[in-house]
Amino acid sequence: MAEAHQAVGFQFTVTSDGIDLHLSREVLKHIYLSGVTSWTKRKVVFSPVSSGYMTVMSAIPFEKPFLKICLLHYLTGFFPFHSLVSPHSSGYMTVQTQTVLSAILFSTGLWLSLILMLRYILKALLSYHAWIFESHGKISFCTKLWLSLVKMFSGRRPLLYSFQTSLPRLPVPSVDDTITRYLESVRPLLDDEQYNQMEVVANDFKKDQAPKLQKYLILKSWWATNYVSDWWEEYIYLRGRSPIMVNSNFYSMDLLYVTPTHRQAARAGNVVHAMLQYRRKLERGEHAPLRALGVVPMCSYQMERMFNTTRIPGIETDFVRHLSDRKHLVVYHKGRFFKVWLYYGGRHLWPSELETQFQRILDDTTEPQPGELKLAALTAGNSQGVNKVSLEAIETSAFFLSLDDEVHGYDPDQLRSLDLYAKSLLHGKCYDRWFDKSFTLIAYKNGKLGVNAEHSWADAPIIGHMWEYVLATDCFHLGYTEEGHCKGDINKGLPPPTKLQWDIPLECQEVIEESYMVAKVIADDVDFHGCLFDEFGKGLIKKSRTSPDAFIQLALQLAQFRDKGEFCLTYEASMTRMFREGRTETVRSCTSESTAFVRAMEDKNTSAQKLDLFRKAADKHQNMYRLAMTGSGIDRHLFCLYIMSKYLSIDSPFLKQVLSEPWRLSTSQTPQQQLNMVDIKKFPRYVGAGGGFGPVADDGYGVSYIIIGENLITFHISSKFSSPETDSYRFGQNIRQAMLDIRALFDQKDKEKEKEM
Repeated sequence: MAEAHQAVGFQFTVTSDGIDLHLSREVLKHIYLSGVTSWTKRKVVFSPVSSGYMTVMSAIPFEKPFLKICLLHYLTGFFPFHSLVSPHSSGYMTVQTQTVLSAILFSTGLWLSLILMLRYILKALLSYHAWIFESHGKISFCTKLWLSLVKMFSGRRPLLYSFQTSLPRLPVPSVDDTITRYLESVRPLLDDEQYNQMEVVANDFKKDQAPKLQKYLILKSWWATNYVSDWWEEYIYLRGRSPIMVNSNFYSMDLLYVTPTHRQAARAGNVVHAMLQYRRKLERGEHAPLRALGVVPMCSYQMERMFNTTRIPGIETDFVRHLSDRKHLVVYHKGRFFKVWLYYGGRHLWPSELETQFQRILDDTTEPQPGELKLAALTAGNSQGVNKVSLEAIETSAFFLSLDDEVHGYDPDQLRSLDLYAKSLLHGKCYDRWFDKSFTLIAYKNGKLGVNAEHSWADAPIIGHMWEYVLATDCFHLGYTEEGHCKGDINKGLPPPTKLQWDIPLECQEVIEESYMVAKVIADDVDFHGCLFDEFGKGLIKKSRTSPDAFIQLALQLAQFRDKGEFCLTYEASMTRMFREGRTETVRSCTSESTAFVRAMEDKNTSAQKLDLFRKAADKHQNMYRLAMTGSGIDRHLFCLYIMSKYLSIDSPFLKQVLSEPWRLSTSQTPQQQLNMVDIKKFPRYVGAGGGFGPVADDGYGVSYIIIGENLITFHISSKFSSPETDSYRFGQNIRQAMLDIRALFDQKDKEKEKEM
C-alpha cells in the first residue's frame, strides 16, 4: 500500500521561483494551482455532454416540472419577464409569442434557481455526521428526520455523479485536536522519558510554527475542492521514485471456489466484454452512486480515470494521462505484444468475437523480437522514463491484458496455492504486467483471473466496484456454452490482432535487463501467505455486539504482540469519500486501550476482566474510525502541514519525526458486496477472495482482509524474506489463534450465563 509505504521519510524540493524574497508566494502559487485543478474538474462536470448526468439535476425529473411551470405561468397571465421581451420584439412578435417566450424564460430561471437551492440544501444535510456516532439500532429522532430529508432531496433514481456538487468539503481539523490525538496515539509506544520529549516538541510546534501553517492550509481548503487529495496524489504516489511494483500496486483475486470455464480465451472474452459494458455505463454516468446506509452518497470522482489511463514516468514526478474512449486493447502473451480492436461496425465486439481474437494470440507461435520479452520490466524497476513513441499503443489502450502461461487459483489440496496466486498477481515474472496502466487484467491458462492495479489514480474500493460488476456479469448474465466457449456467433471477417513491432537498440535492451534485475530482487523478497479463516465470521461477531472491523483489528494487535513481543505503530486505511474528492485517512489502531487488552490476554486475568478491556478497546477503535471518516483524522492533516512547512522553508523537528515513523503493521479491509449483484446466501460459492498489497516496512507486515458473508474472513499477509523478524505464515497462524482466543472470551461468558440460569 503506497500510502503507508511512501508516507515515511519522504522529501521533495521546491522550485526556486519566489523563494529568496517572498516565501509565501510559493505557497500561494501552489494553493492557486490546487484551485485551478479543482475548477478544471468542475468544468468537466458541467460540460454540455455530461451535465445531465453529473449534477443533482439527474436526481430529479426535469421535463414534467418544467412544463408544469410553463403552463401555469401561461394560464395565470403572470409575466415577470414580459417587459424584457416586449420592448425589443414588439414589432416582430405577436402577443402570444411574447407570452410563450416570457413563460420559457421565467420557467428556466425558476427551475435553475430551484436546482441551485436543492443542491445547497442537500449539501447542508450531508454535512451532518452525528448519525455515524450513534449506536447500532439506536437511531435518534434527529437522525431519523435527517435521513428522511436526505432521501427526499436525493431523488428517486440518482446516477453516478448526481451528488458530486452537493458533497461537503473535507474540513481542516484544529491543530490542538490533531496534536492531542497524535500524542494519545504514540503514548503506548513510548516510555515516560520518550513521551515527555515528544510532548515538549509537539507543544513547541503547536505554539510557534503551527499557526502560520494552519492559516495557509485553511486558505487552501477554501480555494480548492479538497485540501488533501491533490497533494496526496502528487507527493505520496507520483513523486515516489522507488519501483511501484510491490511497493505501490495492489491486486484483486477471482472468485474463490468457482471457475465458470477453464478455457482461457473464453474467460478473457467474457470478462473483457463485461468491462466494456461497465466502461460504457461509467462514461455515461449510469451506475448508481455508492451510498452508506443506502442513503448517504460517496464521492465518485476516482472512477473517472478507471479506463484509458496510464501513469507516465518523469524525472522528478510522474503524471497520470487519461484519454477519452479508447477503441483498442493491448494483449501480452509469451513475450509478444498484440493490439486488439474492441469495436467492429460501430459496436463492441461480442464475447465470442473477443474469444476468437484471444485464441488467435494464444495460437501464434512467433518468437519475441529482440528486447521485447522483458520490455514491461521498465514499468517494474526504478522510474527513469521510456521511449514514448514505441509504447504509444500500450499507453493509449483501454487497459492491458496478460494471457498468462501459468496455472493459478485457490486449491484446498495445495497449502501454498493462495500464496503463489497472490505473488503472481502482485508481481508475476516482473515483465508480464504493465504496472503503469490503471490496471492489468490477468487471465491464467486454467481460466482463473485477477487484476493488478496502479494506485495513484484511485483506491482499492474503486477497482473492487468494477471487479464485482464484471464477475457477476460474467457468471450470471453472459455465461458459457456446454463446451465452455462464449455464447454468440463469430464474425469470420474480423481482422486478426496486430502484432506490435519493436526496434529496441542494444543500449535500451541493457536498460530493460537492469530494470528487470531490480524488479526481480524486490519480487523474490516478497513473503506472502493467504489465510482462509472459516471458524466463524461476521455473523457471530455481530451477535457479540461488536464491530467486525474492531474485532479483527484487536486480533491483529494480539497477533502482532505474540509474533514480535512488542507493539508497533499500526496503519488502518479508512475512507473519506463522504466528502468531495475524498480518498483515505489513517486509523491508528494501536491504542492504550488495545495494548491494555492484549497484555491482559497474556496475563492471568479473569475472562470477565479481559472481556471488559476488549469492549473498551473495541469502542475506542470504532470511535477513531468514525472520526477518520468524518474528517477528524490526524494523519492527512499532519501530512499537509508538513507539505506547507516545506514550501515555507520552515524546519519542524516535530513534523519530521511524525512523517518518518515506520508503519510496521499496515492493514486494510477490502470492501465486499458494493453492488449486491449476487445473492451470496443463495449462491454461497460465488464469493471473491479479495485482494492485497506488498509489505510496507522492511521488518513489518502488510495485512489485507475481506469479510465474506457471515462465516468467512480472508487474510492476505505480506512481509519480506530478508527480514529475520517476520514470517507471513507464522503471522497468519498467530492471527487465527488470536481470533479464536477472543471468541473464547464470549463463549466463556455465555457458559457463565447458562450456569446462572
